[in-house]
Amino acid sequence: MQPTAQLSREAYVQAMRAPLEELLGRVADAVNGAPPGQVIAGSEEPVRDLFAAFRRRAYERAVQMRVDAAEAAFPPSAGPADRPAAAEQGPHGPPPAHRQ
Repeated sequence: MQPTAQLSREAYVQAMRAPLEELLGRVADAVNGAPPGQVIAGSEEPVRDLFAAFRRRAYERAVQMRVDAAEAAFPPSAGPADRPAAAEQGPHGPPPAHRQ
């Protein structure tokens, strides 16, 4: 059984570093923007939504990078050797109709 192509952990972490830092900055903004005495009530929902969006983005990126790694591991084939090239196949479409 052949090993499955995997995404590069280092490349994934590097790709997600800037979005993670942006997320953490927005979490800090949400907490700081909450009214005094209502820090949890005023920031919990926005922070939860930020993390949900980040979780989805992080997972989608990881899956896409794995798909890309798998595609790179299997380059497209040249096609069947017995199939004639397009130029050898002749004109495309049905033959012209004869008029009488």
